[in-house]
Amino acid sequence: MSKAATTEELEVTEPGTKKSGKKKLLLLVAVVILVAAIIAGLWFSGLLPHLLGGGKAKHEVAAVNEKPSLLDVADVVTNLDTGTHRAVFVKLRAKIEIAHMADAAAVTSNMPRILDAFQTYLRSTRPEELHGGEGTYRLREALINRIDSIVAPVQILDVLFVEVLIQ
Repeated sequence: MSKAATTEELEVTEPGTKKSGKKKLLLLVAVVILVAAIIAGLWFSGLLPHLLGGGKAKHEVAAVNEKPSLLDVADVVTNLDTGTHRAVFVKLRAKIEIAHMADAAAVTSNMPRILDAFQTYLRSTRPEELHGGEGTYRLREALINRIDSIVAPVQILDVLFVEVLIQ
């Protein structure tokens, strides 16, 4: 038995085996780091979920849920604030763009409040404030802010003007 023990000790202490063991360990570590880098690259580029099959179904469901929809707003005809006895009227026809079709019922149920907000804002607006592109932009932003406050959890994307007539 002592003879076998001495041969094992000789094999371990040989200078050639130590170097080859370090090389093998270094090579193994390099391969592990390379594989981890490739997996990380695929994950962050978005290819790994697609390769595994889970990403395709998620994107299809997200695309169905993310489709915006338009809701018609009844025509609004009201007078503007002129500061004189001469009446100036505005006729407004618009559409509200919402992020999810599932929120259409919430917006439709609040449509009387939305129309009231449109009327109230337009009655306090002067005709000069509605002229030009800047006036239309300010009107759109003001109406979006008012609709957002009425239908708070619903995401309003835009108010699209179909017709704006000032008499």
